[in-house]
Amino acid sequence: MRPLILKGHTRPLTCVKYNRDGDLLFSCSKDNVPTMWYSENGERLGTYDGHKGTVWWLDVTKDSQYLVTGGADMSVKVWRVKSGEMLHDFPHTGPVRHVEWSEGDKMFLTVADPFRGAPSTVSIFDFSGSNVEGQSQEPKYVWENTGLPVGRKITHATWTPLNKNIITTDDDGTIRVHEVDTGRVIREMKEHTKRINAISWNKEKFLFITGSADFTAKLWDLEEWKVLKTYETDRPVNSVAISPIKEHVFVAGGQEAMAVTTTSGKLGKFETKLFHTVFGEEFGNVRGHFGPVNTIAIHPDGTGFVSGSEDGYCRVHHFDKEYFQLHSELDDLEALSALTR
Repeated sequence: MRPLILKGHTRPLTCVKYNRDGDLLFSCSKDNVPTMWYSENGERLGTYDGHKGTVWWLDVTKDSQYLVTGGADMSVKVWRVKSGEMLHDFPHTGPVRHVEWSEGDKMFLTVADPFRGAPSTVSIFDFSGSNVEGQSQEPKYVWENTGLPVGRKITHATWTPLNKNIITTDDDGTIRVHEVDTGRVIREMKEHTKRINAISWNKEKFLFITGSADFTAKLWDLEEWKVLKTYETDRPVNSVAISPIKEHVFVAGGQEAMAVTTTSGKLGKFETKLFHTVFGEEFGNVRGHFGPVNTIAIHPDGTGFVSGSEDGYCRVHHFDKEYFQLHSELDDLEALSALTR
């Protein structure tokens, strides 16, 4: 499995994401230039110029029409994917850590860090598409009372199915479930002991997985809000993902970035680990980066994955045919059959 190595960023990667069809790949980093690529061959299609610092997160609509980005310059920007035109700019009270479209792409949420006395906030914006005149700059809802202790940060936020609630994670290892309009905490869970660095859904969105600096990833059942499986590693977990066609979980991370210059790539543990979802056994790993893996994303068809690292590179992996031939009765056999014909 020889990866495509994409060099379009000058600083560490912060987020990589496929569009729904999987033909496009989006990346952002601690430079200020979100970038779009063809996922099949790694061709760089264009950049989105306008941020003035680190771009922490991005998300693309299901129809691949609009891209939303959030950055350390305390702004959220919405772009037209095809042309790179910036359509909207939303100022915030602090650096923006996370952004995500709702189901249906009629709203998006943002997470801002505490800054200069302002608390960590979650904001929800209505979205009017390319109608600049009709787009309000003010959020539909904004929470300042998120249940966080003073000084704590929300690390990620995500919509539950049908936009019913919003889940937030924080730097103390706590998961909270909120009402969308008020932010009221309706459930609180603390299974991690350190900062939660990642949260990701399975394809059907009835399971989600979290990754933490406590060296574990945990698989959660949405209906009962309990941990089904814990995947233990020997390094901080920075990113996690669930295969859409196989009973596989991808866990990535590595030694803390500040110590990278004193440690070899092998000792730094910069590979992506593969675990069996049900049995919890590690059965493989993918190496190649020269720094901690900060972000990963699975292709929507399950045919590969992309990783982004502190070394400034994206590595796009297309699975070999042998990967699809090895399966269990729990895998999506119909999808696997189509891939191995």
